[in-house]
Amino acid sequence: MPRDKLTRDQIVRTALELLDEEGLEGLNMRSLGKRLDSAATAVYWHVKSKDNLVLLVADRLWDEVALPDLDTVGWRTAAGAMAADLHAMFVRHPWLVQALASHLLYGPGKARHDDHSLAVYEAAGLEGTAADQAAAAVFMYVLGSASGASAQAALRRRFAQEGTDGDALLAETVAQAAEIAMQFPHLRSRIEAASGTDYAAAPDRSFEFGLRALLDGIEADLAAARA
Repeated sequence: MPRDKLTRDQIVRTALELLDEEGLEGLNMRSLGKRLDSAATAVYWHVKSKDNLVLLVADRLWDEVALPDLDTVGWRTAAGAMAADLHAMFVRHPWLVQALASHLLYGPGKARHDDHSLAVYEAAGLEGTAADQAAAAVFMYVLGSASGASAQAALRRRFAQEGTDGDALLAETVAQAAEIAMQFPHLRSRIEAASGTDYAAAPDRSFEFGLRALLDGIEADLAAARA
């Protein structure tokens, strides 16, 4: 496809498909050009560089996080909904977790999300630095919670590229980790209670538990300040 037939929107949408399938390491202009039936030079003409393309794709993803109307829901409901949406977005696009650590990502999509996040905690009664800290604490918790899915996706891609039986290797690793863990009393009791399953596996609804504990803490601090 000639460059005058390409659009930036087409490139960004196709790059997102490639990133979701192959991760950051799989994104290059040649592969992207093949998907677009276009020369890599035509892609460069529209997006300038690979880093700029990652920036454009990443910023579009923030639109997947709904911004609750603070005139109709309370701050805590809004905070919980935004955190859950953000976590789901990171899990759908695990490469973004890696990109946040290796790229400078900014744009109107992220700014809109960050602005609304601050509005949520200001609606709770927090001001200035306190609102910043609350928003940052919840964001970092969500990001950390999604890092496991990101790491697993990257491992499975690597195994596939190497022709390795990923499931067998993971099962072997889990067994070896459990064998080591049996030397430690608290881990041993957990493994025995779980009938030999992966001791490092998070219990069901761990994300919801952690988020609730974090928001409980913010709410308790607010109540103490008012008192």
